Formats: sequence, structure tokens, C-alpha cells
Amino acid sequence: MRVEIAILRRNLGEDPYWARYILEASPRDRVLDLLIRVKGGIDGTLTFRYSCGQGVCGSDAMTINGRNRLACKTLVGDLGPRIRIEPLKALPPVKDLVVDMEPFFTSYRAVKPYLINGGAPPVGERLQTPKELARYEEGTRCILCAACTSSCPVYWVNGQYIGPAAIVQAHRFLFDSRDLGFAERVRGWLGGRNGIWRCRNAHNCTEACPRGIDVNRLITEVKRRILEEAS
Repeated sequence: MRVEIAILRRNLGEDPYWARYILEASPRDRVLDLLIRVKGGIDGTLTFRYSCGQGVCGSDAMTINGRNRLACKTLVGDLGPRIRIEPLKALPPVKDLVVDMEPFFTSYRAVKPYLINGGAPPVGERLQTPKELARYEEGTRCILCAACTSSCPVYWVNGQYIGPAAIVQAHRFLFDSRDLGFAERVRGWLGGRNGIWRCRNAHNCTEACPRGIDVNRLITEVKRRILEEAS
């Protein structure tokens, strides 16, 4: 099939512009394949991120036909002959499809995404039952691609909002039976003025997640847990 891809390009300090490329492609080609062909054979200045190419690293998240997706998991046949590709919204642009991820990771670090347990170390492992693991396991599928956070309308207008990805990371530890850091996390950014209560349940985050995580449900569970602990 003949495909026209339009890519929103920019150099730092310059106005963005649309560049268009015509390619012959198979419906089973991925958007990532097209980007690699453009860079390798048409315009070597095109800049984008990718690593594993298997939907695991999350580095090639971008806006494709108006929706946040991973380029390595999005098939040409599911998009049609015209494809529009833009960088993720709300994160500072660097060049072409590359954005500055530091604001995103600042929020991630703020929820203390690690086990907090000040008790004496056990002789062996800190064991869990399968039921205890299942309570938080869904959130562990997050690959920190920022597709959910950059699809959030609250984040678009308030870059200080902690964002859905950070809340998913907090969920993973707040519901871990081995973790004792609930109060420490809630006293920090998670429970602050730009924390979880800024969420307006738009559900964009769940629709954008390339790993199939029900992000909105996990956010709701964290809200409920905070309210239950406060009552």
C-alpha cells in the first residue's frame, strides 16, 4: 500500500513544521519501521527514540493519528494510508519526536517508587502469598513510557500535576503487604496540592496505556485507600 506519513518536526528554538514522506508499505509494517526507513533512506536528520522495538522499553511512545501509542506496536494496516505523527504532548520538546522526559521522571521519583520497610531484615526473603501479589501486580506492568501522563488533560494545563504514571507506581507499593511507607508517600507530593486529588477521571490514561493497565481504576483505589486511612 502507498502511505503518506506527516511528521511534526522542529529544531530547538525554531517553529515546528510538518514534513511529509511517501512510502510503499505493507499493512503489517509497524510505524517504527516507517520511521527507520525515512531516517535511513530519505532524511537522516529525523530524530526519534527507540530501543527494544518489542513494546517493552516504552521509549518510542508518540502521538500517532491523535492517540498516544508505541510506534513499535502500531501497525500500518490499523491506521490507513495517511499517518500523522507528533511528539507526546505537554512534555518539553527537544527535537522532532524527542521530548524531555525529566519532568515525568521527577514525578516518578517523588512517590518513592521502592520498598519502604524500616523493620529488622528477615533471615530469608520477605515472602508473599499469590493473593497478596495479585493485589498490586497489574501496576507492575507499567513501562514508564509516559503515554498515559501526556494524554491527561489535567497534565496539559498543569505540568506540576504528578500524573497518572506516578500514581500507578505509588499503587504498586501502597498495596504491597511488605511496604510500610504509606504515610511517608501521602505526606509528600502524592497527597499534596498537585497530587492525586487533581485527577478528574477523564479516562484518557487508561485508553492510552499500551500495556492494557486500567490506570483509572488503580488511581481510584489509591484515592479510596487514602480516605479509608484518614477516617
